[in-house]
Amino acid sequence: MSYERGSNMLQHFNYKSLYDNAQLPGWTFSFFFKQQRYTGEYLQDGTIKWTGDTPPEEENVNKMIHELMTFHVYD
Repeated sequence: MSYERGSNMLQHFNYKSLYDNAQLPGWTFSFFFKQQRYTGEYLQDGTIKWTGDTPPEEENVNKMIHELMTFHVYD
């Protein structure tokens, strides 16, 4: 899945539950941005915790992740 905002895109966005019991909130995610892979955790309160490098344009990337998670997890 790709998500575009302006000329920058998150590509191949994937997420899965942090827990075996998928009803508990918390997810890991990964995606490509500007040809580099990034990974992190999306916590119950909407906090994003990067588990690797922090992407450039972090504020815009965070907004795209929040929109994707809202659409896929909470919808």
